[in-house]
Amino acid sequence: MNDRTASPATDGIPYRLVRAGVVMSPSPGDPLEAEGVLNPASGRTEDGTLHLLPRLVAEGNVSRVGLAEVDLTDGVPTGVTRRGVVLAPDAGWERGKNNAGVEDPRVTWVPSLGYHVMSYVAYGPLGPKPALAVSRDLREWRRLGPLQFAYQPELDADVNLFPNKDVVHFPVPVPGPDGAPAYAMLHRPMWDLGWLRPGEGVHLPAGVTDERPGIWISYVPVAEAEKDITALTRPRDHRLVAMSEHPWESLKIGAGPAPIQVEEGWLLIHHGVSGSIEDPFAQNQKVSYAAGAMILDPADPAKVLARSSDPLMAPETEEERSGTVPNVVFPTAIEEIDGARYVFYGMADAHIGVARLERTE
Repeated sequence: MNDRTASPATDGIPYRLVRAGVVMSPSPGDPLEAEGVLNPASGRTEDGTLHLLPRLVAEGNVSRVGLAEVDLTDGVPTGVTRRGVVLAPDAGWERGKNNAGVEDPRVTWVPSLGYHVMSYVAYGPLGPKPALAVSRDLREWRRLGPLQFAYQPELDADVNLFPNKDVVHFPVPVPGPDGAPAYAMLHRPMWDLGWLRPGEGVHLPAGVTDERPGIWISYVPVAEAEKDITALTRPRDHRLVAMSEHPWESLKIGAGPAPIQVEEGWLLIHHGVSGSIEDPFAQNQKVSYAAGAMILDPADPAKVLARSSDPLMAPETEEERSGTVPNVVFPTAIEEIDGARYVFYGMADAHIGVARLERTE
């Protein structure tokens, strides 16, 4: 399937999200958390202990990635014990004159590689660019560098020119476009170049007619990544997966936690944004972020089999409605605890909440 038309929207998502509380809030007096803790990744250390890797925002909107052990009460996440900072904007591509940051990490444990693979947004001189790091233990991270998307002539566009966010990897190899096993990643390019060159405007790839940011997929052959882990930074075969379809996601959509295997296929929790955006990089927006879900085809994960027409969770609680960016539910991590699945999410860019993922039938 080589066309770049997103799969049509359907319903039939037999899952729901049930709030379980707030698990992390800024520590009073900690300068590294002065502007919020949010949008965490997650993973387990060698002894099986569950950890979050939260985005910590210091004054001036400078972000770092922390490590926090999850505290459980009767098997339910109820808090965290902080374990320090594991990634700071120390590399040149992670800091600009007006901003700096390693933001919104997603971590996927990939057993066949023996690594936790972290994707994150490096906020450097040219705005948000995706980058990767890997770790064996969640504590020490090796930067692989910014993503370098292979040029694809039929797109008539260099994906590297555009801001990109919401990168997340599948945990196991999936069929690539040629049917061969590949490590796949979802991402969300943004086609408006006005942020870099005023008046330049939107440059859409060939075959794409909707300028709203959507979810794309790219691949790295298994043999290449297993020979050289840095191959993960050189994805190819870029394909459109999904665009905004419903009112609650009318502005844009993006991937959330790493997809998980369920009986229907790959379950992808995603976020959708509605409202209006005047400056895409301003913190204060007149928007609402909500969480929904899709089922991706295990035989072709670029194909959507089912999709929620209504959000599974929208901003309702005080922590979700009031914060650095009001009205935000932003899922970024999912973990199984004693047979139950829990989704961790950012709340109004200020706190971290958790919700139980349940089947509805």
